[in-house]
Amino acid sequence: MTKRASTLWLVFFILSAETAGLVGAFFVGNIDAWYDLLNKPFFSPPNWLFGPVWTLLYLLMGIAAYVVWRELEEGKAAMRVYWVQLLANAVWTPIFFGLHNVALALADILLLLILIIATMIAFARVRGTAAILLIPYVAWVSFAAILNFAIWYLN
Repeated sequence: MTKRASTLWLVFFILSAETAGLVGAFFVGNIDAWYDLLNKPFFSPPNWLFGPVWTLLYLLMGIAAYVVWRELEEGKAAMRVYWVQLLANAVWTPIFFGLHNVALALADILLLLILIIATMIAFARVRGTAAILLIPYVAWVSFAAILNFAIWYLN
């Protein structure tokens, strides 16, 4: 593969991951209208933090996917798990912010955590670096799951 083709594939994987976030962002709308009115735990981060954190996480996810994808034959099964977890990721925001369904969002984020761990295991079998790139992602989603649970509990 040429360097240019390799770069284009890297950009594709980063943009595909970022697109999952953009799909979700479409459903957030005016966050003050609903989310700010919810009872939230003391550890709830400020709203402005979510965008930059997710942008970075999607970047790392895209790079990790590219690293695994380059291992054509070995990476096929791992990439299938990756795409499924990316779908679970993309639907959380419409469920939480679009439908205002905190309980269903909690179920989705718990499934997402399982899928992220499965992706990390699959990626580690292909290229350990790719799994390491997903550590911040699993950490943040673990925190987000706790936050989602707390919001469900408090409301």
